[in-house]
Amino acid sequence: MSTTIFIVILYFLVLLILGVIASRKTSSVAEFFVADKSLGFWVSAFSSRATGESGWLLLGLTGMGWAVGVNAFWVLLGQVMGETLSWIYVARPFKRLTDKYQSITIPDFLESHFNDTRHILRWISTVVIITMVTAYLAAQFTATGKAFNAFLDLDFKTGAMLGVAIVLFYTMIGGFRAVAWSDMFQGAMMLLGLIVVPIVAVIATGGVSGLVGSLTDTNPGMLKAMGVNGWSMAGLLTVLGFVGPGFGYLGSPQLYSRFIAVSHERKLIPGAVVAVLFTIITSGGAIIAGMAGRVLYPVLEDQEAIFPLLSNDLFGPIMSGVLIAVVLAAVMSTADSLLILAVSSVVRDVYQRIFRPEASQKRVVMLSRILTLVLALVALGFALLEVRLIFWFVLFAWAGISSAFCPVIVLSIFWKRLTLKGAAAGMVTGFVTAIVWKITLGHVLYEMIPALLLATSAAIVVSLLDSTPEGETS
Repeated sequence: MSTTIFIVILYFLVLLILGVIASRKTSSVAEFFVADKSLGFWVSAFSSRATGESGWLLLGLTGMGWAVGVNAFWVLLGQVMGETLSWIYVARPFKRLTDKYQSITIPDFLESHFNDTRHILRWISTVVIITMVTAYLAAQFTATGKAFNAFLDLDFKTGAMLGVAIVLFYTMIGGFRAVAWSDMFQGAMMLLGLIVVPIVAVIATGGVSGLVGSLTDTNPGMLKAMGVNGWSMAGLLTVLGFVGPGFGYLGSPQLYSRFIAVSHERKLIPGAVVAVLFTIITSGGAIIAGMAGRVLYPVLEDQEAIFPLLSNDLFGPIMSGVLIAVVLAAVMSTADSLLILAVSSVVRDVYQRIFRPEASQKRVVMLSRILTLVLALVALGFALLEVRLIFWFVLFAWAGISSAFCPVIVLSIFWKRLTLKGAAAGMVTGFVTAIVWKITLGHVLYEMIPALLLATSAAIVVSLLDSTPEGETS
């Protein structure tokens, strides 16, 4: 057995052990979906960032750094802006309200806040989450297959299936606590990898001066903040598309479940510091690694293979094994959280809350585990159909979820006039716009921008036209 494979197996064993330990506490619905609201700020922050980054960070963003250079730093700016606003201004009142309503899921919060006795928002939430999470998961399993293929020359399909098997084991038995603990461990690995690889890669190009000099001679457009299009309409739209994903941090359910799960509101401020610093280091490191990779590998068939190439060629077998584990950590830390989110939207929000409120805790947890398996297999099926460009596929799923939830969550907290009908109109408009725009005008502007604008407008207009405001204000 090679050293690299041994390191990967050791990494998998740690995840399995965490799942087994967490399973001893997983007997209730609140424990399975939000760790009984007991997370500290370190775990919450690392889990949030590991979930938010995914294989998109290690493979997608490094690939974008290879392709466009400095222009990709607009992605980092959008992330930092969105996270700062989310953790400092939105998370605290959101946490206060979810504790007040005893919410376990985002639809729990929305239904209580708007006194939605007909479960309209639960049904909308479930459709949005299941649709987009399936696409999101498919992208993560695609990343797993790419990682195994690039590092170990393992067949793409075999690699994807192996990754799914590991995620399924610890998520099914340990629930949200296993997910959060594994995210903490995997987030630390991602942090390590995106400090070490960029530094070594830049040194390999001849240092900072060597990197800048080489790019100036061969690809000067990669050193321009506005990219090759400059201050043109195309350049501005590209920048807006790169900054846009950051707005998704203002209400995406897979991230806001961490705010529900944190033990106390006061943990959110130190959590914000940890989360933002984590993003600056990891996303910045990913882009720099990609830029250095452009000098070392000027021609690539797949730009998202740059991180595995750097890891294999610049390091020995031990560190190479650690770095493949880093890539898998990025993928699995998102896949596990998405599975929990999707399962909660069906079992908790539909089965238990609408059809079987008398169902026992044991039965709900059992059904949750079964559905975790089913959803993972469905997403794996989509992943095996085609090897996609992870960067853009993840951003599409991110846009669909964020456009449906962000405007409604922010308005429900800060605008007392928002009504149930307005919330429903905003969610449907955001979701539909993201899909339609992607299909028709996605090449012009990132779909989240128009989807957020139209969703917010729909929520406000419908609420103002609604003569009988419903629900409780914050």
